[in-house]
Amino acid sequence: MKSLIGRKSLRVLILMTLVHLARFASGAENRLNVLMLVSDDLANRLGCYGDKLVQSPNIDALANKGVRFDKAYCQFPLCNPSRASFLTGLRPDTTKVYENSTQFRKNIPEAVSLPQTFQKAGYYVSRVGKLYHYGVPGGIGTAGLDDPPSWQETINPRGRDKDEEADVINFTAKTGLGSAISWLKTGGDGMDHTDGKVADGVIGMIEKAKEKPFFIAGGFYRPHVPCIAAEPFFKIYDGQAFPIPSAKPVGLEKVPPVAFFIKTPNYGLTDADLSRFTKAYYASISQMDFHVGRVLRRLEELNLADRTVVVFASDHGYLLGEHGGQWMKMSLFEQSARVPLVIYAPGRKGNGKASSRTVELVDLHATLAELCNVPVPKTDGESLVPLLDDPQKAWNHPAYTQVTRTVNDRNMPAVKKKESSAREIMGRSVRTEQFRYTEWDNGKAGVELYDHQSDPGENSNLASDPAFINQRELLKRLLGGI
Repeated sequence: MKSLIGRKSLRVLILMTLVHLARFASGAENRLNVLMLVSDDLANRLGCYGDKLVQSPNIDALANKGVRFDKAYCQFPLCNPSRASFLTGLRPDTTKVYENSTQFRKNIPEAVSLPQTFQKAGYYVSRVGKLYHYGVPGGIGTAGLDDPPSWQETINPRGRDKDEEADVINFTAKTGLGSAISWLKTGGDGMDHTDGKVADGVIGMIEKAKEKPFFIAGGFYRPHVPCIAAEPFFKIYDGQAFPIPSAKPVGLEKVPPVAFFIKTPNYGLTDADLSRFTKAYYASISQMDFHVGRVLRRLEELNLADRTVVVFASDHGYLLGEHGGQWMKMSLFEQSARVPLVIYAPGRKGNGKASSRTVELVDLHATLAELCNVPVPKTDGESLVPLLDDPQKAWNHPAYTQVTRTVNDRNMPAVKKKESSAREIMGRSVRTEQFRYTEWDNGKAGVELYDHQSDPGENSNLASDPAFINQRELLKRLLGGI
């Protein structure tokens, strides 16, 4: 009799174990999914961030649903260094990636990336489009500097915007399309653009993985130059004026020359041409937003929204003529270093609110791992989970951004060398909730200090103002503590 009971108990135990394993494999244990959506070269030009011109209803709706971070910053305002940083959770000084040609594993081969962390936890992990770096538009349709160990499945889409590249209008003809002031309006409805195919791919992967926990990343290509969008998205802005900031704002003379990436203000272009380009930038945002909305709607239709963490971010910001005719990125000014960041995590108390705390993209690895109860390796970031429950919680973590410059010592009298030569220096910036403090070449090539309480546009450099000497010293120590 004991033997019979033992056999029955064993069969029951085996059956229960198999059921548990089946539930675990199917995601029925209710582990949270992750949907990570990344835009390319998007400044905080979104309705949810107060932009009065843009039409971005889908990202705005996500911001109203989740937590909008109003002071989020990239660690390096260039695609490859930034993406290598937030997809590993390691700062550029750890990855040693400072340009667009080095794949991060060349320097840190044993690093565990954010997607790898979720693979190790049993998630289905995939990506569509640009997550790690490759050149836009040159690398569209390729894997670029992708990291194969990070993903179980990948799609490298190519759309109409790439196929019609020969028609692009380039206002800076001597500059390649990857950094040129260039744009194009196409026919069609935008569904056949590369961003449309990103949305298609992400939707397909969600449908495929809906019964199991997933980490799916979609990398959109716009509004990266050339700014290409279909006619309906240009039409949104017909009749709208796009004024260009003054090329000679008050206070510019107090900013060290090394701070300016574009040496010829506005590239010498007319305001009319710059306005046409800016319209294209906005049209590209609206088209990208449309495709973000397609993905989020499908998530709702599949009844996955209540168990999926959604992240929307850009790799860095983008200047549109601010600071005396500066464009693009590669700057430590606010418009370049600051990024949109929205996180929706089901059940968090902070949903529907905004946070004014300084946070960083490097924080995403630790944040997403904690949200999903996934073990995470040591990173350089901080988990933002406390701010998802209380967006205004006390927070003593400033944000750090750095960038390189090639300089000629003949133009830098503060640097004493026997022979003048071109060399590369580093600019480093720390952002607190009120101030930005920046040193170029450890201060030898220039220092900047801006008070965002009175000067949110960073137009008045207070670094030499005696009234701010104590604040400058405090921030200097903070910058040195990274």
